Amino acid sequence: MTGPLSPAVTLSESQAREFAQRMLVAAGVSPDKALLVASVLVYANLRGIDSHGLALLPHYLDQIDAGDLDPNATGRIASECQACLLYDGENGLGAVTAEICTGHVIRLARQYGIAIVVARETNHFGPAAFWTQRIAAAGQIGIAVCDASLQVPPWQGKAAKIGTNPISMAVPHPEGRGWLLDMATSTVALGKLEQAKLNRQETIPYGWALDREGRPTNLLSAALEGFLMPLGGYKGSGLGMMVEILCGVLGGGGMAPDIRGIRQHGAPSRVNHSFLAIDVERFMPLPTFYERMDRLIAHVKSAPPAAGYNEVLVAGDPEWRYEDERRAHGIPILPGPWETIERAARRLGVALPV
Repeated sequence: MTGPLSPAVTLSESQAREFAQRMLVAAGVSPDKALLVASVLVYANLRGIDSHGLALLPHYLDQIDAGDLDPNATGRIASECQACLLYDGENGLGAVTAEICTGHVIRLARQYGIAIVVARETNHFGPAAFWTQRIAAAGQIGIAVCDASLQVPPWQGKAAKIGTNPISMAVPHPEGRGWLLDMATSTVALGKLEQAKLNRQETIPYGWALDREGRPTNLLSAALEGFLMPLGGYKGSGLGMMVEILCGVLGGGGMAPDIRGIRQHGAPSRVNHSFLAIDVERFMPLPTFYERMDRLIAHVKSAPPAAGYNEVLVAGDPEWRYEDERRAHGIPILPGPWETIERAARRLGVALPV
């Protein structure tokens, strides 16, 4: 692995969001939808999840250019029965579908105490935590899952049969910064390998990927020809299938073999999302919930740090720190990702922000 690279540019949050919005508008997306998508991508960068940030923008633009998605679609309610709603995204932008569906799941949870919304025939929606945080801001526990294109073999297999299929859960917090889980059901997302390639790395950590024969590898070239490793072996395979059941199977649209990634062109992605909301105040007042969460987190963090560490962290802690740092000092974009963004900007005739 080569040494750390210096960023090609460092953008403020507002610079990054405004630039991404201009790029999307130039590609034919309406300004309001473009602002939403840009906000989702910049959110990822702010939180240090650079594989899901502006680095994805050229892929979104390529999908639009190839006609793989409809940038103007908003979708429709396919069915609604009490606390359950099925939404057809009609191949629109994933963030647009997710914005609508999280609004519905919050509404239904207020009415029924718990609700689930499943979206079918949509596209990549960015980091799942963006959407669970939106639910948590409404005083509800938010859970979001999403299926993805085939990148992960089943345990003991050597053919990709399931996606990275992320899971996120967020809880209400008085300052909006509560416990926040966002994880793939593979050890890492495909974007980590793509970032490593763009950053000109030759090796990756063991445990990230398998070669084409299903053997663990730390060679990036072998990983790119092979597969992502399921998280925790057979446990990750089980979690990945759980997500596919809650999304693809339950949504009634495309499922595992039908899902296409943002790097594939020529047909719709057919991605599915599911959102679950639980109204905390059906169980206890929110201040009581906050106090109980604080006690649980303090209990976990009271563990003595293991050798090589100086503190114990819980889900969300590293990302909140990234966000504070990057809001104050800007978002660094490394040379590899920035080159692909620059090329897309030149193609669209969009001026760079620097």
